[in-house]
Amino acid sequence: MNLSLVASATPSRWMALIASSGIGMLIFGLYLQHVVGLNPCPMCIVQRYALIGVVLCGAIGWRLTGRGLAGSAALLVLVAGFGAFTAARQSWLQWYPPEVVTCGRDFYGMVENFPLNRAIPMIFKGSGDCSKIDWTFLGGSIANWSFVAFVVFGLVGLLVAFKAVRSR
Repeated sequence: MNLSLVASATPSRWMALIASSGIGMLIFGLYLQHVVGLNPCPMCIVQRYALIGVVLCGAIGWRLTGRGLAGSAALLVLVAGFGAFTAARQSWLQWYPPEVVTCGRDFYGMVENFPLNRAIPMIFKGSGDCSKIDWTFLGGSIANWSFVAFVVFGLVGLLVAFKAVRSR
C-alpha cells in the first residue's frame, strides 16, 4: 500500500471510511447473531449502539467541512471512547470472570416487562453472561476486536478533527 496515498486522504474520506467500516461491523454482528446463532449480551448491545453513533457521526462528517467536520469528528471521538470503554469492561470480565454471574434478565425481557425509566438503567447493568466468550478470531474475542476498532475510530476521528481545525 502506498503510504503517501493514506497520508493524502481528505478528512471527509476518512469519515466515509469510518462510516462504511462501522456498517460492515454492524452487518457482521447481525450475521453472527442471526446466522451463527450467537446471542448478544447487554454490553454487546451497548457497543452496537455506540457503533451506530460512530457510523452516524462518520456519515454526517463525510458531507461537512470546516467547523462542522471538526465537530462531527469530535463527537465521533466521544462516542468511540464510550464504545471502547464498554468493550474494555467486557474484555476485563472475559479475562477475569466473576465467580457468580449476576447479570440478571435479558435485554428484551427488561424492555417488555419494565417501564423505560427502569429498563434503561438495567440495560447498562447487563444481563446474561457478559463474560462468556462465544467466538474468537486470532485469539481475540468479539469484545477485544470491538475495543481495537473503537480505539482506531477514535484516533482517526481525533486526527480528522485536528486536520479540519488546522485547515480553517
